[in-house]
Amino acid sequence: MTPFDSQIAIAKAADFSRYLRGRLDARPELGDWLTDACQVPFTRQAMDAFLAETPIIDEDALKRRLRDLRQRIMAVVIVRDLNGLADLAEVTRTCTDLAEAAFALACDWLHRDLAEVHGEPLDSLGRPQRLIVVGMGKLGGRELNVSSDVDPIFVYPEDGETAGPRKLASHEFFVRLGRRMISAIGETTVDGFVFRVDMRLRPYGDEGPLVSSFAMLEEYFYTQAREWERYAWIKARPLTGARHDELEELRKPFVFRKYLDFGAFAAMRDLHAQIRREVARKDKTDNIKLGPGGIREIEFIAQVFQLIRGGKTPALQTRPTRRVLRQLAAMDLLPEQVASDLEAAYVMLRDLEHRLQYRDDLQTQQLPHASEERGLLARTMAYADWEGFEAHLNSIRRKVAGQFEQVFGAPQEDQSNHPLAGLCNQPPEAARSRLDALGYDDCAAVLERLAALRSSSRYAGLPAVNKTALDGLLPPLIEVAARQANPDDTLTRILTLLEAISRRAPYLLLLREYPQTLAQVARIVGASPWAARYLTNQPHLLDELLDPRALMSTPDWSLLRDELKSRLAAFDGDLERQMDELRHFKQSETFRLLAQDLAGMWTLERLSDQLAALADLLLAQTLELVWADLPRKHCARPAFAVIAYGKLGGKELGYASDLDIVFLYDDPHPDAQDLYARLGKRMNTWMSTLTGAGVLYETDLRLRPDGAAGLLVSSIEAFDDYQHHHAWTWEHQAITRARYSCGDATVGEQFATIRDAILRLPRDPAKLRTDVLEMRQKMRDGHPNASELFDLKHDRGGLVDVEFAMQYLILAHSAAHPELTANRGNIALLGIAGGLGLIPAGVAADAADAYRELRRRQHQVKLQGAEHARLPAGEIAGEITAVGSLWQAVFGQ
Repeated sequence: MTPFDSQIAIAKAADFSRYLRGRLDARPELGDWLTDACQVPFTRQAMDAFLAETPIIDEDALKRRLRDLRQRIMAVVIVRDLNGLADLAEVTRTCTDLAEAAFALACDWLHRDLAEVHGEPLDSLGRPQRLIVVGMGKLGGRELNVSSDVDPIFVYPEDGETAGPRKLASHEFFVRLGRRMISAIGETTVDGFVFRVDMRLRPYGDEGPLVSSFAMLEEYFYTQAREWERYAWIKARPLTGARHDELEELRKPFVFRKYLDFGAFAAMRDLHAQIRREVARKDKTDNIKLGPGGIREIEFIAQVFQLIRGGKTPALQTRPTRRVLRQLAAMDLLPEQVASDLEAAYVMLRDLEHRLQYRDDLQTQQLPHASEERGLLARTMAYADWEGFEAHLNSIRRKVAGQFEQVFGAPQEDQSNHPLAGLCNQPPEAARSRLDALGYDDCAAVLERLAALRSSSRYAGLPAVNKTALDGLLPPLIEVAARQANPDDTLTRILTLLEAISRRAPYLLLLREYPQTLAQVARIVGASPWAARYLTNQPHLLDELLDPRALMSTPDWSLLRDELKSRLAAFDGDLERQMDELRHFKQSETFRLLAQDLAGMWTLERLSDQLAALADLLLAQTLELVWADLPRKHCARPAFAVIAYGKLGGKELGYASDLDIVFLYDDPHPDAQDLYARLGKRMNTWMSTLTGAGVLYETDLRLRPDGAAGLLVSSIEAFDDYQHHHAWTWEHQAITRARYSCGDATVGEQFATIRDAILRLPRDPAKLRTDVLEMRQKMRDGHPNASELFDLKHDRGGLVDVEFAMQYLILAHSAAHPELTANRGNIALLGIAGGLGLIPAGVAADAADAYRELRRRQHQVKLQGAEHARLPAGEIAGEITAVGSLWQAVFGQ
């Protein structure tokens, strides 16, 4: 901009802002200064430089200097904003920088002034202490508006006393400092004020002490603080002093619960209702902050998700509203278009708020009524007239209000009018008739189960809020359970789930706030007792039911890996939280696959692929975390790989499968064996330790060289030597299904080379046949079946027979037919063997179909909660015959 352009811009701004016009008339030198100053944003560096230009000799000089700075900043911001040179981010950043600079200077100067008389306030270790000014609300979020008040809270670390001759208790020292600071910033003098100061957010409000020690604040948080104060502390940010980490350790657990806190909906809904009543009482429907569709509703939408999920998702602990909205969209907690619309509305309403305040430097968000004022306001918002602008504004506010109602719409808490309300209080015959009409089979047993729940000691000991929520859930749950094919079993499983979560109000409130989840719960627990137990043991998984799209979306393991890395990084240094995060991630992804499986989205083969991919991902992340925390390392990256055996290696993993793994390394360093042994041991501990979130995976390391008696980790050279010269035949059988899982890819390639060489070794078919048959008999002896049912896995004609037959074919013929070494799964390998003529093609095809069906039936039986996968032999006679034919073709018996 040229100086001439500056003059035009200043004149345009002064035509609208009576405040700016008054300042320019009273201080002509301000206009001269503004000509150049308005061409660039007013930075924090420039503020500090201005404050340092003139020594502060007394308190009056401090007040004058701060007010002079404020007038200059206001002038620059008004000119730049009204001429389209500053966006909302610049305006709020500049206003926040002014507040921070003012508090920093006032706190420092006044502290030194008091300390000259009384000495430094000392902590228990004799160290000087400083007052911490905590910026609340928009100040904490760096979103301050141009004529805002500020809501600080004054905190200091420890009680004690000052070190000077005129000693004071530290508390009294900081009280005096706080009072003088409020005056320095908030008092209206002939030069105006810097910011209006509102101290009512401090503990106990107006009746509480002006300053609080950390100990006082902690006690207040956990004994006296009300629910709405968690909302107030979301954006809280220390502006001065030190020991901020200790303050954050108090704030974060108070604001952000470790669990999903769906009780926040009701608390925020009640707070908003109070505001709405106040708005209606004072006729403030035209208030763009507090009225319908206003700024506060957008802030509430953002902040309720922070309160609910911030403890589990640290990315939601960010303070600025716009950043929270973007994060909600990125996490699919709000549709991207909704979040974008809300952010656009927020920007427009905040811009409008500033124009209302530019007029007379008043803290107002009320739209004007005078037609002339309305016309002027519309033109500053780039509209030709009020009517056009008002139509646009009303459209935006309606959209915001609609979204607010969608997020906060009150659930049907009162179920007294539900057709099934009071079912247990009805005459038995009438109650049984109602249940019979719904499709229940044993209506008397259902009534007994419901009555037992309501008469149990657990129910009697519940807090009132839990009882109310549980009572309200029973009628709709009885209704949705009746829609399943097995209503009696479904309702029994649902009631077991309710009993398990009855003391945990957040889960009851989740189901109440999102009634659409009830049908999902009924569908999943009705389909599978195993799924019902899984959900009952991990009730936090109810959260996964909130978004049906996400629940049923095919996993993108690359994106999920990045998401997990981000979640783990948020708990850097907190190993316990990282271990829990791994477990929660596994449980969530397993539950999604389970829901998709029950909905028929996966074949068993594809489902096993997904479960193996999940295990590989978690093994890789565990390796990365353990390595990062491992002491005494001689290299930056481990030359170490995890080799998958068994079901993981063959990608036939089930929901509850353990992991057969082997650790290999290739590192000539003399400390390598010790280093990688410590790495492997810690990895195993990380996975198998029972934490509050459960176990990640049960692991089996016995397939390593020399089994349980061998070293935990092996060098590539030692592994190669063992496989060539010392391994038993059954160990070569095991390696047919082994593959690289994670870690150093070069080590993985070396393993693959060794595996290929081992499988292609020439072997004596007769000796191989004897060894395989002996091992198969040992397995049969180790899994006796005294029942009349057929064991799908272990009995003759079952899954293990197919596996052993295929392993024999691989070991016997890979030297001549290397295509058999591919780890492609038994079904594909049977096809290859048939195509090569090693067994009749028809036998191979029938055995492959039988193997597929036996695995499918095994999976179904496990989902029904059976301990053993056993069925009447007659139901699978064809499959048993097909496997027998394969066994005969391979072994001649």
